[in-house]
Amino acid sequence: MEHPCKLVHVSHQVIRWGDMDAYEHVNNTIYFRYMEQARVEWLETAGYHCNPKQEAPVIVHADCSFLLPLNYPGTVEVRMFAGHAGRSSLPTFYELRLQGDEKLYAEGSAKIVWINPVSGKSVSLPESLRRLAAV
Repeated sequence: MEHPCKLVHVSHQVIRWGDMDAYEHVNNTIYFRYMEQARVEWLETAGYHCNPKQEAPVIVHADCSFLLPLNYPGTVEVRMFAGHAGRSSLPTFYELRLQGDEKLYAEGSAKIVWINPVSGKSVSLPESLRRLAAV
């Protein structure tokens, strides 16, 4: 990773048969779901639950580099890292591996921006989240 980051969460997710595509490997769109699930788990354990009437995170950018194909059956280990928080944003980074295998299968990132759902404008990151992510 290019930026100083802190490991904030590890998620284990079972690869489902339906995650695969006609090429018999996990479809590229599913990798984003694995990263999303890790992010949601982390936010929920930090006390932030999805509520469209409260200030909450949105993703303004996401990317993924596919290095090795994932296949069914297996369990994906998603390691989530937090980068340096801005006023309203937090860069997050992800490493995807097969559980028990240290080879890197994919790596990605997502930039979280905290918003007010009524105004649609960014607001300051909650201080408690900033502390959890502090490098």
